[in-house]
Parts: sequence; structure tokens; C-alpha cells
Amino acid sequence: MTSMERRATLSLSSIYALRMLGLFMILPVLSLFAETLEGATPLLIGLAISVYGLTQAFLQIPFGLMSDRFGRKKIIILGLVLFAAGSVVAALSTTIYGVLIGRALQGSGAIAAAIMALAADLTQEVHRTKAMAMIGASIGMSFGVAVTLGPVIAGYSGIQGIFWLTAVLSFLAIFVVLFVVPNPEHTKVHRDAELIPSQLTTVLKNKDLLRLNYGIFILHLILTASFMIVPLLLRDAGLVAKDHWMVYLPVLVTSMAVIVPFVIIAEKKRKMKPVFSAAVASVLIANIGLYFFNATLFSIILGLWVFFCGFNLLEATLPSLISKTAPGDLKGTAMGAYSSSQFMGAFIGGTSGGWVYGEWGASYVFLFCACAAASWLLVALSMNAPQYLANLLISTEDVAEKNLDAFIADIVAVDGVASATLQSSEQVVYLKVDNAQLDKDKFQYLLGQWSKA
Repeated sequence: MTSMERRATLSLSSIYALRMLGLFMILPVLSLFAETLEGATPLLIGLAISVYGLTQAFLQIPFGLMSDRFGRKKIIILGLVLFAAGSVVAALSTTIYGVLIGRALQGSGAIAAAIMALAADLTQEVHRTKAMAMIGASIGMSFGVAVTLGPVIAGYSGIQGIFWLTAVLSFLAIFVVLFVVPNPEHTKVHRDAELIPSQLTTVLKNKDLLRLNYGIFILHLILTASFMIVPLLLRDAGLVAKDHWMVYLPVLVTSMAVIVPFVIIAEKKRKMKPVFSAAVASVLIANIGLYFFNATLFSIILGLWVFFCGFNLLEATLPSLISKTAPGDLKGTAMGAYSSSQFMGAFIGGTSGGWVYGEWGASYVFLFCACAAASWLLVALSMNAPQYLANLLISTEDVAEKNLDAFIADIVAVDGVASATLQSSEQVVYLKVDNAQLDKDKFQYLLGQWSKA
């Protein structure tokens, strides 16, 4: 990467992280502190936890399309202003309804697609996958920090303090957009990073991609439903709210360490399906265990640890599976559908978890989650074993137009190249390659020869 590409990637990662930090900090504390809010009921608390997912799911695609027309930075700043406004509304609210409105406003600042599109504008094709991976990693880091910090901040300043901090983080992100993120020389559509509306039907007809979308829907349904009741159970087990970080931090850190060998086995040893299915099974086992044993601090911590081992492994492998499964020029559209499924799962999970808790109690929320995980396990076991194909983009700017067909034919003939799709309007060829089989010397030689033609 050039210095400009590194600056662009790191600054955009920080914007994503600052925004997600604000969204996630409220997860482990809202159900604890909602008793001080007028009109709070279990259903409305669950809805307040998760309503951001509804507005996010519906608006992320329109925001991405608007960024093509009106400019990336303008749309990102608009989204951050909406996010800050929602944070202020929630911070000033003394009723559950005000917090609901604030959380919905927070979600309406759906800038994920615009950030990814700007990252694509600012990076060369050869470095784009690396840039997207770095931005994705920032999301996971922000989740861990948020779940740890949320209880500490709320313990001293209540949930209002979290919302005020979130507003400050939003304005900090706006500063980064204005003064740190480089301005792209050109803005264009990138099929590997953006959703293309005309391709959406094709993606939604792909059964393998639909299985993965169902998986991320269920995973985040379980996550938000669980955070409706886990904080309450920790409190009932004798742990005060500001000390909940002493559970979350070691659980998250150790579970992350445990999954590293399994990620290596899945990717390097090409055992993705059995590792993936085992991770889904661990989520199921965790919820069954928490259904039967949730009265002691030890049993809650153990159940959380097993859950986050599966959760973290699935969060790492699901995007990889989307990338492997989607055709190269459909990757952006596939990721758009995937992200919408994720946010919709968060919305349904929090709402359903609140309703189940209000009707039948905490244990039945875990039973609800276990049933959801069991349905996903059946789907996971029926999925096709993935092809271990990576995405590669090649610019055709240096290849004469009259030579493009011959160029594609030569590239496809190289060992390890599974497919090549030319998009003339972008001057890019989208490749699916098997890195273990790819004849890299011949591949590089052809690129050099054709760039001189």
C-alpha cells in the first residue's frame, strides 16, 4: 500500500470503529438502567436495544447509492450528523419512548456502504481486499471495547453518559472525515465493494448465499436477545453493573485466543464446513446450557464463554464464506444483502427477546435462542462445501481495447484461475482464483506482457 492508501484505510477504519463503539456500548447496560425510564417494559427495552438495526437495514443501501450521486464524504457526514442527533435525543430523554426515537435515529445514519465505497475509491484494486479486511477488523475491535466500557461508564454516569459520549465520538468522526480522510481523485461504482441494484435478484436467488444470510441473521438475533437478559442475570448473581466488565473482558479475550487455531484449520487446511458447523453447534450448546443453568455467576460466565467462542469464529468465517461463494463482480451486492440480514437479525432478536422475557422469563429467552440456533445448524449442515477461491481484481487500463478478449482468454488459461469477468465500464477484470493452485510466475508474466501490448 502507498502512504495515502494506508492513511485512507486507517482513517476510514477509525470512523467505522467510532460509530460502532457508540452503537454497541448500550447493549450490555440498557436493560439494567431502563428501570429509571418512564414507561419501560421488557418489550420496549428490547426494542430500544435493537431498533437501530431496523433503520440501519432499510437505509444502508439507499445511503450507499446516494453516495454515488452526491459524493461519499457528504453522505458519510450526513449519516454521522444523524447518529449524533439520535445520541443527543436519547441522552436528553427520561422516557423509554425518547430512547427508542434516539436509537432509531442513530441507526438511520447508515454509512457502512458509503465508507466501503470510499475505501474502494481510495485504494488500488490489488490492495482493496486488504483495506476491506482492515475496516472489518475495526468492527470486531470496537465491539469488544464497547461491551467492556459500557458497564463502566454507565456505572458512573448512567446510560445518559453513554449517549453523550456517543455524540462526542460522532463529532470526532466528522472531524476525521473532513481533515484526515483523503479526497479521491475519481468516484466510480465498484462492484466488489458496492451493491448494484440490478444484481440484487441474482444474489437473492443464490441458495448458498441465502444460507449464509440466514446464518448472520440468526447470529445477531441471538446476540441482541441475549443482551436483553445477561446483564440482569449477572446483577442477580451478585455482580454490580460497573463491574460487569470483569466478566466481558476475559470472556472476549480468551475466546478470541481460542478460535485462532480453528480459523487456521478452516482456511489453511480447507476444513471450513466442519469448523463452521462446529461453531454453530457451540452457539446452540451455550444457549441450551444457559437455559438450564443460569442462576450462578460461574454458570453464566461459562455459558457466555462457549457462546463467544462460537460467535467470534462465525464472525470471522461468515464474511470469508460470502467472499468465496459470490462471483467476483457480485461480491459488493452479496455483502450488501448480508449486512442487511445482519441488522434485521439484530432488530428481531432484541424485540423478540424483550417480549419472551416479559411473557415467560429469562430462561425462555435462552430456549428461544437455542431453537433459532438449532434451525441454523440444520441449514449449515446442508450447505455445500465452499470452493477455496479468493477474489482478485486486475486493471485493464494498460491493455488496448482490441486486445481485451485475447487478454481474458490468456488469463483464464493460467492454472488456478477459476473465472474472469470483464467490466469494461470500470476497466477492471474480476477474477476468482485458487491461490494454492495459481501459477503465479506465469500469471505475473502475462500481466507484464499484456500491459505493453
